[in-house]
Parts: sequence; structure tokens; C-alpha cells
Amino acid sequence: MDCRIQINGEDIGEDCPVYIIAEIGINHNGKLDTAKELIDRARWAQADAVKLQTYITERRVPKDSPIFSLLKQCELDFDQQRELFAYANEKGIDIFSTPFDDECVDFLSSVNTPCYKVASFDVTNKTLLDKISNQGRPVIVSRGMCNRQDLDDAINTFKQPGIPFAILHCVSAYPVKSLKDLNLNTIRALKNHYRCPVGFSDHTIGIEATRIAVAAGATIIEKHFTLSKKSDGPDHAISAEPEELKDLVADVRFVQDVMGEAVWQATKAEKDILQYRRYS
Repeated sequence: MDCRIQINGEDIGEDCPVYIIAEIGINHNGKLDTAKELIDRARWAQADAVKLQTYITERRVPKDSPIFSLLKQCELDFDQQRELFAYANEKGIDIFSTPFDDECVDFLSSVNTPCYKVASFDVTNKTLLDKISNQGRPVIVSRGMCNRQDLDDAINTFKQPGIPFAILHCVSAYPVKSLKDLNLNTIRALKNHYRCPVGFSDHTIGIEATRIAVAAGATIIEKHFTLSKKSDGPDHAISAEPEELKDLVADVRFVQDVMGEAVWQATKAEKDILQYRRYS
């Protein structure tokens, strides 16, 4: 597989600018106007994309689930999400989503989503993976909680029919309490094993981990995004506020510039010193 994929005609992966995704998720709290404001602020912060969650609560969790009422409150119906796709496209920022059932996969296809995101919780959901694979669109897979066999099986669902895919290293804890729990060397291991773009989905508090992940080779960064960390809801505390997201984008660009490329000759920075080099 190529170590690049394309989303909306843009190359993502090796030797490309890091692709930065502002994960809105359910941080709109079920309010369309809030979702639009999050899109506006993500674009202001110069993120490359925003991501939603597309679900029908009754099909995502049982009615007796402790999170049923929360998910129902935060659910945006297909008409509202269709409006958000049109809004983001008009504003010039990529938009896609994580579907949680077959009907949601079909809906996202109907609004011409440029790719699909697979949540860590569904890496072992073969029925959903097959449905997504049949759409023929690029896929980004988060690997939280996976062992190698889990991930091999999931990736083969896309690899065998030739669906472009990327993997996000992810630790499925909310929040990840210590940076030592991130094991960011996994990024290079995933890249070597799967020969695809590999990124990092960040569930830590703050943005320090994203800088380290880029230095470790991440070519995609996904960070939860909110208007206020103090808002009610499960993901706000681990999310970046607009100013913080803007700093994240700037930091990622800086780290990528500093990492540069592998060089095997004298660089421009050394040109004035070359005259002092000694020979035997």
C-alpha cells in the first residue's frame, strides 16, 4: 500500500503537511447553531477538517444503557447533518463523520462524505466495516483497545478490495491521565507493518502530546474540539478550545518544519563553514 491517501483531492501521509482534524463529535450538545460555530472556529484555527458522529441512538446503545439519554440529547438528525455538510463545504473546510450503523453509512454516502472514520469501539464490528468498505471511499481507523489480530482483520476488510486507509494510534481512555501511557512508538510500528498513513487521536488534556506524536511520525492529528471545556458533556474536558486548537495547529506545523527530511549532504545552514573542513 502507498503511504498516502487522498481526501478531497488532497494528499495525506508521508512528505505531506500533517492533516489536522477538529473532532466535534457530540460537543455541539445536540444544537445545530453550536455545531456551525464549531465549524467556523475550527476553520479560524486553520484545522484541515472537522468530524462529526452520525448515529441513531436506539441503534447505537440499548435503551437501558447509562449513556442512552446523553447520546439522545446530543443526536443530530440526518437533515441537520446534511445542513452541516453543506455549511462546512461552503466555508471551505473538509467535513466527514463516524457512522455507527448501516443507515448512517448510506446517509454519509448521500452527502458525498470524502471519507469515513471508524471508531475504536467498532474495529471488531465486521458487519459495519463491510458496509463501509462497500462504499469505495477512503477510511480512517482508530485502533484503541486493539491487539494485532483485531487490527489485521479490520484492515484486511479495506486492504483486500483496495480501499485507501489510514490508521490512528489511540488510547481509549477519557482522559489519558499520563503521557507515559501513550506509547507513541506504536506510530512507527504501525507505519512499518501496514505501509499506510498513520496518525494520532489525542485523548489527553492539553496539546503537548500532539507535538510529540508528530515528532514520532504522525501524519494525521485528531483532537476533540469544544467552545468551552466547562460545558456539560463527557468529551469537553479533553477537548481543545478555539485558541488552543490554533496553538496546536501552529505547533504541529513548527514541529514538522523542525523534523524536516533526512539529509545526506551538507545543508544550506552549513555552507559558510564548509571552507574550514579538513582533509588528510
